[in-house]
Amino acid sequence: MGIETNHWNYVVALAGNPNTGKSTVFNALTGLRQHTGNWPGKTVTRAEGVIRYKEKRYKLVDLPGTYSLLSASVDEEIARDFILFGQPDCTVVVVDATCLERNLNLVLQVLEITGRVVVCLNLMDEARRKGILINPRQLASELGVPVVPAIAKRGEGLGELVETTANVIQGFIKTRPHHIQGDEGFQRAVAELVPLVETAYPNLPNPRWIAMRLLDGDQRVREAIESGEFLSTR
Repeated sequence: MGIETNHWNYVVALAGNPNTGKSTVFNALTGLRQHTGNWPGKTVTRAEGVIRYKEKRYKLVDLPGTYSLLSASVDEEIARDFILFGQPDCTVVVVDATCLERNLNLVLQVLEITGRVVVCLNLMDEARRKGILINPRQLASELGVPVVPAIAKRGEGLGELVETTANVIQGFIKTRPHHIQGDEGFQRAVAELVPLVETAYPNLPNPRWIAMRLLDGDQRVREAIESGEFLSTR
């Protein structure tokens, strides 16, 4: 995926819908320790930065803002491919607390790919101003991953966000990500396809998600597993 890892202990992906304050989170966490370039073979800009926490160096990769990971656009394809094939040590998904339902669509799609996820519940001040009440603990329980409330423009909650991300990476926080179950026919089809995918393509990062996308006719995923792209370095 064009990411050098020689000088970093861990790689963290930063995902989110447009206008959730994701860039504010990125800038606040990395400060001047950031640079930009283009994704390999793409004209889309990629921003990377460094977080130092307890003598460890975390490379933070700011993914393009996107509403889904269904590869309907270049931005979606980049975000989806990095989370799946780049296999970051953790993915932080920034969501807008004022329109949580719309933002959770992306969160649930990310959870289908990886369980190493932390949700940053940003714009909590705007939510309170609009009379929107959110229980982060209940939301975390339902999603099966940590949820950290934040007001990124003030820096509130970002220290906890970094600490939580580090604890997920190091296994101090165990996640149990919510997975879409679907109807009986869907579950049966996925269950039948997963072992076939595992046999044909050993060591895939997420056979269940691959099976779901193949059943949906995702040509991009099919091309990626056939070419061995999932073995590419970050």
